[in-house]
Amino acid sequence: MPDPLIGITTNRQTSSFGFPEFAVNEVYVQAVAQAGGIPVLVPLGLTAKQLRTLLSSLDGLLLSGGGDIESEKYAADSTPKVKHTDPDRDRVEIQLIQDAISTGAAFLGICRGIQVLNVALGGTLYTDIEDLHPNAIKHKYYPDWPRDLLAHEIEIQPNSILAQISSTDKMGVNSLHHQGIDRLAPDLRAIAHAPDGLIESVVLPGHFFGLAVQWHPEHLTAHASARALFRAFVAAAGKRER
Repeated sequence: MPDPLIGITTNRQTSSFGFPEFAVNEVYVQAVAQAGGIPVLVPLGLTAKQLRTLLSSLDGLLLSGGGDIESEKYAADSTPKVKHTDPDRDRVEIQLIQDAISTGAAFLGICRGIQVLNVALGGTLYTDIEDLHPNAIKHKYYPDWPRDLLAHEIEIQPNSILAQISSTDKMGVNSLHHQGIDRLAPDLRAIAHAPDGLIESVVLPGHFFGLAVQWHPEHLTAHASARALFRAFVAAAGKRER
């Protein structure tokens, strides 16, 4: 059986020569490759038809981290703290995750990815946790902290898929975000929380492998739990019949 093809979503940036380019942090590619998958970078700007054609050729979809989702996408008022938005990236990722759900493709959302999943299915976000989440702990450990800093622990629902993958119901995670899930989409189920109650992981019940996390496991592959998460995702993607 060939190694699974894993699509990884990208962002827009400007090169040192001033040219627009698509990019993704290399650690996502390394994490997928080390888990046995073949990373395929998904460009922005494609039409809906092109995205469906591309997704039909993939075994799994990884929604990577990045800038904020436009607050209008979840009917929230924008604030100066909503930054680095890209309406086209929102469009592309929302369509990709909706199509992945409808076709049964395995998917894993990371940081922005869990937020895109929630918005795509009708949920809302805190536009800024510090401003809007009562009694919130610190979640924004960037840019002046190591990406692999274990900032706080999470409580994982016993017997959930994440608990089975991680072989634990409590573990330390890094924390590189200022937004998070406010109202959970009706079709999703929360399976992990931070000490302040913020949702740290969700699952799509009934989907073959539909999981998303708020932290960044691609920076934590020195830990067995992070490696296990990518292996479980890639293994599930490899079982998809296309």
